[in-house]
Amino acid sequence: MTVFRIIAALGAIALAAAIVWASMTAGQSLSEAVGWLVSEPWGVVSLIDLYLGFVLIAILIWVFEPNKLIALVFILPLPILGNVWSAVWVAWRLGQALTRTQRTAD
Repeated sequence: MTVFRIIAALGAIALAAAIVWASMTAGQSLSEAVGWLVSEPWGVVSLIDLYLGFVLIAILIWVFEPNKLIALVFILPLPILGNVWSAVWVAWRLGQALTRTQRTAD
């Protein structure tokens, strides 16, 4: 499980770095970038894919997070912070979530 947690943490760091890089080099504002993205069919598909992922990880967080207040702290910012935030939760809770699942399966 530790390997998966490390992968999630490294993924979060890499994605955060890519976001910073894109923000510094794109030469356009976020609203301009979103406008460009939604003007293309594959951009719309990518956004649907992205938000479906947010919904699915939100469900997993809600189910596996024992403290529902902490669950909300991770779920509510997902549309803004994206998968960087979901990767933080996975890196933090993956071992506990899987242990809990194994206990309930027994």
